Amino acid sequence: MINGLLLFSGMANPVLARGIATYLGLEPGKIEIRNFSDGEVFIKIKENVRGRDVFLIQPTCPPVNQNLMELLIMIDAFRRASASRITAVIPYYGYARQDRKVDPRVPISAKLVADLIFTAGASRVLTMDLHAGQIQGFFNIPVDNLFAAPVLLNHIKENFDNNLVIVSPDTGGTERANAYAKRLGASLAIIGKRRDSPNTSEVMYLIGEVKGKRAILVDDMVDTGGTLTNAADAVIAQGATEVHACCTHAVLSGPALERINNSALRSLIITDTVPLHEEAIKIGKIKALSTAVLFGEAIRRIHNSDSVSSLFI
Repeated sequence: MINGLLLFSGMANPVLARGIATYLGLEPGKIEIRNFSDGEVFIKIKENVRGRDVFLIQPTCPPVNQNLMELLIMIDAFRRASASRITAVIPYYGYARQDRKVDPRVPISAKLVADLIFTAGASRVLTMDLHAGQIQGFFNIPVDNLFAAPVLLNHIKENFDNNLVIVSPDTGGTERANAYAKRLGASLAIIGKRRDSPNTSEVMYLIGEVKGKRAILVDDMVDTGGTLTNAADAVIAQGATEVHACCTHAVLSGPALERINNSALRSLIITDTVPLHEEAIKIGKIKALSTAVLFGEAIRRIHNSDSVSSLFI
């Protein structure tokens, strides 16, 4: 029991919320969440939260707009119930890929969502592996951006030998892949690609040596699976003995499951920031790792005003 701290969960990922609560030795708070017949979200907090330090766990994963509205209405409900501080725990931050104007007359939706969360009444945001780190600057409140690397690196160390090459599936992920390679003492390779439209990609070239090595593709998320599966094919074509992938957020929309199942990937290692749907669980290639301890420890430190960044030193 941690004095003054209350933990509540939306409907998006109750399994992760229960894991976090178990780590903290807490029972999730009592809350009623339902939809009216026209789809409107209704929230009722079923216990006293006045003056308490409240953490709301709700990733904005698919269905994105439903889960986002649920989060915003929860925040408003707790603000009106006089919680002293409201931390929005958003393991997966939806709309993060719309973080800049790539064409004329398009929105910057990641900024809009940040403004909505602030306006609803959140005091702080806790998230993991933002698609772009600069999104933290879109908020007018503190943001703690956790990294799934400790969880994924431990799995790699326990299950793979030293003959590894870490591969970034695009140039934008080079920094992330390089950090993994350094921690593992592995070599680094980078795939360059051209994206002609959203959710499509074409492999163009590979920088680095993968021949005769076990390749591990590292990315922050997998959505339709095109980037990962194309990269896996390219790595195998260049002589890698086998290829695996590690991703934090498994959105797995559209043709993702079919692509992964039919791809050269031996395994896809993900975290539980986005809950796996039933079809994904059936695919033997996919293994989900828990982030409950990381989030739980970060929540404990935020509540006690301790350092969160020291988790990753």
